[in-house]
Amino acid sequence: MTAKEREDEGDTAAAGEETGGRVELLVSALLAGLGAVVILDAATMGTAATAAGPIGPQAVPYGVGGGLVVCALVHAIDVLHGGRGEAEGGEDIDLTAKLDWRAVMLVIAFFLANAVLIEPLGWAISGALLFWGIAYALGSRTWLRDAVVSVVMSVGSFYAFAYGLGITLPPGVLEGVL
Repeated sequence: MTAKEREDEGDTAAAGEETGGRVELLVSALLAGLGAVVILDAATMGTAATAAGPIGPQAVPYGVGGGLVVCALVHAIDVLHGGRGEAEGGEDIDLTAKLDWRAVMLVIAFFLANAVLIEPLGWAISGALLFWGIAYALGSRTWLRDAVVSVVMSVGSFYAFAYGLGITLPPGVLEGVL
């Protein structure tokens, strides 16, 4: 490790210590809040009159919600006793690099286009456009290969949902073909 890397690592550690664990406590609060929502939702869940057995449908949500609250408490206790998360090392990324707003905006645009086009064009076409657009936004410039992979993925996922899960995705203009 070079002197510069040790200095940068020290700066990161010092910045984390300055917060005094307040940021880490937000994670605990988020977990506790999520657990409370799950428990409250389970409490209002209706049970079928024909349900037989001592364990009803609320058992799993109560367990998950309780687990979230327990994790939140354990995490909060750890943070209050000095436990801190390890700073990101940035193994293969440049942590000082600026956000690529062009890529972010392209990804958002392709998601919005998919939301608009899924009904009229169908999943096979809008999904292929989505997959190709995300690959393009993230820097791939092998357009033909990306187009082929995108079509295979969208048609494959169309049939995986239809036959594997029994969920029909919108066929759109390819209604008689798919």
